[in-house]
Amino acid sequence: MPLVQHTVVDSPYEPLTLVAVDGVLSRLHMTGQRHRPPEETFGEPDPRPFDEAIRQLDAYFAGELTEFDLPLNLIGTPFQLRVWEQLLRIPYGETRTYGELAEELGNPGASRAVGLANGKNPVGIIVPCHRVIGAGGGLTGYGGGLDRKQRLLAFESGTAEPDALF
Repeated sequence: MPLVQHTVVDSPYEPLTLVAVDGVLSRLHMTGQRHRPPEETFGEPDPRPFDEAIRQLDAYFAGELTEFDLPLNLIGTPFQLRVWEQLLRIPYGETRTYGELAEELGNPGASRAVGLANGKNPVGIIVPCHRVIGAGGGLTGYGGGLDRKQRLLAFESGTAEPDALF
């Protein structure tokens, strides 16, 4: 049976719950997030597996880190895993549309499926699903809420400081 642990950390975007499976970051949940599982699935509270994730999140929110370098234990379907891998390739401060991601995956007609997989991303912010926008450039869907998505994109584009976004 896998060892599941969690900790809660402060962020400019409300508290974040980090969940590790066998010592490897597996989920990052925001307050009020869509698809947030019940808290009893978060395991025992223990901050020890999260030192590096917390350090990198702090550096990101301070504007000192633009790319995370963490081992991740992502659990999903093969298609979801492929989508989440593509999300990791979107550079800081840039966006892609669902259609562009579908094309990059070799299936241009799969933009809706990409959107569904994007919405199930278990490690928001670190796996930057907030960098995906609608075909017309508009903000569409975000498990953490469109206001957070807008604030994260503004922060990454340099048009807002994280503290000013809350």
